[in-house]
Amino acid sequence: QVQLQESGGGSVQAGGSLKLSCAASEFIRNRCALGWYRQAPGKEREVVSIFRSNGTTSYSASVKGRFTMSRDNAENTFYLQMNSLKIEDTAVYYCAADYKEFWFQSCQRKWGQGTQVTVSS
Repeated sequence: QVQLQESGGGSVQAGGSLKLSCAASEFIRNRCALGWYRQAPGKEREVVSIFRSNGTTSYSASVKGRFTMSRDNAENTFYLQMNSLKIEDTAVYYCAADYKEFWFQSCQRKWGQGTQVTVSS
């Protein structure tokens, strides 16, 4: 089964940048979508960015124009470049892959373990 490993979190001052990585343990076949999510203390997990199988990428309104999702298929890795970070971006960030074990099955989601991003003033 596919395993996801995030890296790149840390602490940064407001206005700074961080780049998160999500490495898959193997090539994800029958991929439905790749995504980045975050969960701030006391809040529900929310979507940050999603790359769909049709080739489109969408972003939440709160990060659009500041965050960019990209991927390196050769290395089974996808990224989240975060620029102009704000204090309200502080959260645990999770990557996720939606895929099918077999083509005829429904998509299932695999989560990474999460990485902390802390933005200070």
